[in-house]
Amino acid sequence: MIARVLDRFREAPPWTAQDAPGDAGARQRRRLAWQMGFFVLFVLAPVCDVFRFDLTRGQAIVLGMDWRLGIDDFMAGRSGATEAGLRVLVRLFLPILLGAAAFIAIAWRWGRLYCGWWCPHFSVVETINGLMRRASGRQSVWDRAPRAPRHPDGSTVLRDARWWPVTIALAVVFAFVWAVVLLSYLLPPAALYSRLLHLAPTRNEAMFIAAATVAFTLEFLFARHLFCRFGCAVGLFQSLAWMGNRGAMVVGFARERAAACAACYGADGPGDAACEAVCPMRLKPRVPKHRMFACTQCGQCTAACATVQDGRAAPLLDWVEGDAARANEARSGLIGRRED
Repeated sequence: MIARVLDRFREAPPWTAQDAPGDAGARQRRRLAWQMGFFVLFVLAPVCDVFRFDLTRGQAIVLGMDWRLGIDDFMAGRSGATEAGLRVLVRLFLPILLGAAAFIAIAWRWGRLYCGWWCPHFSVVETINGLMRRASGRQSVWDRAPRAPRHPDGSTVLRDARWWPVTIALAVVFAFVWAVVLLSYLLPPAALYSRLLHLAPTRNEAMFIAAATVAFTLEFLFARHLFCRFGCAVGLFQSLAWMGNRGAMVVGFARERAAACAACYGADGPGDAACEAVCPMRLKPRVPKHRMFACTQCGQCTAACATVQDGRAAPLLDWVEGDAARANEARSGLIGRRED
């Protein structure tokens, strides 16, 4: 049974599975389910001893088991340096290298999937984006002008400044949750949550939670996109691997039918480029690949395009791989050399 599930996953991963005709939001609903599931895992992993590092015991816990480097005998003089070195290699460096290799292999083929489908930080980014758009029409306080006045389906985007208190309050709540959860990866979660429930955290716990909450609040409100683009090493290495593969999955644009983009500006359209308005990273999906370095493969642009074109023509944006991706990607590489 497990083998059949893995075979089906390899044949049609959820991020590449074809949607039913007329259902442009199916892939987005799948993505939302993955995001919610991973956020729950992020919160509960230390509680359930799936993974955490216990500072009080000085060791990691993985899947409920103590994860030691195996150098206790060496420290006590009961074994040699060679044996201790091999244990560190097998128990620390080898798992890290294998995990990193698998992670980069996924990014090489599919891009920043972790960011767009699993990252608990990016789910907060998208939530704050939506609230800010309700409050001001902008996805970020740094946007120069409001985005499209209507949704891709033509319905009006309701803007109301009364959403600002909700936006700020939710940013603080997310920041507090992140601060507490991160601390639970370092201290025994049961004891930590018990002290917080009784409003009796230790001095160091209170200082960490307060400082982290302030820092995360400022980041969520003012610098979340900058962090995703330039400050996150996980995202950066995914982008570099993705850029190195000309056949990697990328949003393809049917340039020969570019005139159909006029539908976005029709009387029943969004009034602006729908694919740009919905992009959580504030990118322009119709540009060449080298200008989409921070793309998180969320697919919102393809869903928006399909919604606008529904009943008119085939979508102009869709995922492509292999030869189709090579034909769509940028004409110049990372070092500026033409790749004709």
